[in-house]
Amino acid sequence: MPLVRIDINAGRSVAELEAVSDRIHGAIVDEYGIPSRDLFHILTEHPAGQLRAQDAGLGFERSNDVVMIQIFTQAGRSQEAKNALFARIASGLSEVGVAGEDVFIGYLENSPGDWSFGFGRAQYVTGELGVPVF
Repeated sequence: MPLVRIDINAGRSVAELEAVSDRIHGAIVDEYGIPSRDLFHILTEHPAGQLRAQDAGLGFERSNDVVMIQIFTQAGRSQEAKNALFARIASGLSEVGVAGEDVFIGYLENSPGDWSFGFGRAQYVTGELGVPVF
C-alpha cells in the first residue's frame, strides 16, 4: 500500500531505473510484509540542476547520483520498523551502485481514509480492503 515517489537525476537506463524501484519495493515487502503486487511507484527523472540535495550538516558530500525517496504510508509502524526499512533500502540500493550518502528518504504517514485505490472510493473505509494492522 505504500505510495513511493522516487526522484532521480536523468541519465540512468531503463534497467537501472527499474533496479532502483525493485530494490526499494523489495525492502518494503521484506520489512513490512506487504503483498508483492502492492506496488505503487512514481519515478521522476530530473534534468541537470533540478534535483539538489546537500548533507543537512552531517559532513559528507552527495554525488549527482542522489536518489530522493518519499514513502507515503499508513501510520502505526514503530520507529524500529522504520529504521529497519531505511537500512534495507540503503543496502538494496548499494547493490545497484547507489552510495549510502546518495540515499535520502522522507517518510510520511496518514490514515486509512486518505487512500482511494480506484473508482473514487476509499476502499479501507468502505470495507473493500482490510485495514492493515501493525
